[in-house]
Amino acid sequence: MGWTITIGRVAGTEIKVHLTFFILVAFWALAGYQAGGLVGAVAACLLLFALFACVVFHEFGHILMAGRFGVRTPDVILLPIGGVARLERIPDEPRQELLIALAGPAVTLGIVVVLYLGLALSGQAPQLWGLRPDGPFLETLMRVNLYLLLFNLFPAFPMDGGRVLRALLASKLGLVSGTRIAARLGQASAVAAGLYGLSAGEPVLVLVALFVFLGAGAEASAVETRVAGAGLNAGQMMVTHFRTIPVHATLADAVELLLSGEQREFPVVDNLGRVEGMLTRDHIIKGISQRGQGSTVGEAMAAQAPAVPPTLGFQEALERLRASGLPALPVVDPSGQLVGLLTLDNITDLLLVRRARA
Repeated sequence: MGWTITIGRVAGTEIKVHLTFFILVAFWALAGYQAGGLVGAVAACLLLFALFACVVFHEFGHILMAGRFGVRTPDVILLPIGGVARLERIPDEPRQELLIALAGPAVTLGIVVVLYLGLALSGQAPQLWGLRPDGPFLETLMRVNLYLLLFNLFPAFPMDGGRVLRALLASKLGLVSGTRIAARLGQASAVAAGLYGLSAGEPVLVLVALFVFLGAGAEASAVETRVAGAGLNAGQMMVTHFRTIPVHATLADAVELLLSGEQREFPVVDNLGRVEGMLTRDHIIKGISQRGQGSTVGEAMAAQAPAVPPTLGFQEALERLRASGLPALPVVDPSGQLVGLLTLDNITDLLLVRRARA
C-alpha cells in the first residue's frame, strides 16, 4: 500500500504507518490542547501512542494465529481506523480464517480485562463508558480499547468482524460469494455512516467510512482476482509475441520501434540475447527530454527489472509485477532464455476470459 512509512520489523513482519494516521494524532492532540493546553496535548498524544502499542499487540494476535496455519504476514499497516495485518494468502479453510480473525479481538479483550482488574485492585471504580482526552490515563486507555474492540467486531471489511462474517458465509456459500456479500454489507454500512458523519459534522467518522468503503471493495476485488487466477503460472499469463531492443541502440531507434506497433514495453537485451533491463514508453520520453535521441537505451532503461520464471505461481507473479513498479517484467526460463513478457494488461484480459467461462 502506498502512503506508508516503515517504523520497525518484528519476526519477519514489517510494521508500517499510513500517513493518514497522523491526521488522527493531530485531531487528538488538538482535543487535548483545548481541554488542558500544552500539557493536555502531550497527555493526549501519549495516550494515543499507548493505544498504538495496543493495536500492534492486537495485530500480532492475528499474526501468531495465522502462523499456526502456515500463513505468513509480510506487514502490518496502522490506519486511523486501526491496524491491518496483510496476510500472504487467505487460509483455505473458513475455520482457519475465523480463528485468525478472532485472535486479534481476543488480545484486545485481554488488554481491557487486565486494565479493568488492575484499576479495580488499586481501589478505583473504573467506568466502561464515556471518553474525555483529559480523563485518567489508564481508564481512558481501557475505554478506548473497549470501543475499538466493539468497532472491530462490526461486520464490514477491513475490520475483523467483516472477516468473521466472510468466514461464516464462505463455509456455506464459498469464498467468492461470501466475500461479495460481506463486502456489499460493509460498503452499505460505510455509506450510511458517512452520510451521518456529514450531517452531524463528524469528519473523523466520514474518514473512517471512506476507509471502510474502499477496504471492502479492495477485499472483494482481491479475492475475485485470486480465485480467477487459481492454478495459473507466469508461463500461461505471459505475452509470447513481442519485440526486444539492444542495450546499445539509441533512443531514436526506440522511438521507431515504439511507433511501429502497439507494444509499449520492450525487454532490453545484450548481444547474446540476455535480458539487461526493461524500456517503457515513459523511459523513452524521459530519456529524450533529458539526454536527447542520440543517447543509448541502456542509459534510459530500468536496469532493476526482476526476471520472472515461467513456473512462478499466479499470486507470486502478480505481487512481483506490482512491487516492481513497472508495467511489464521479462519472463526468463532456467537457461536464461527470454521467453515472454508478463504484463498487467495481459493478466487482466486472461482473468476476464476465465471469469466469462466460469
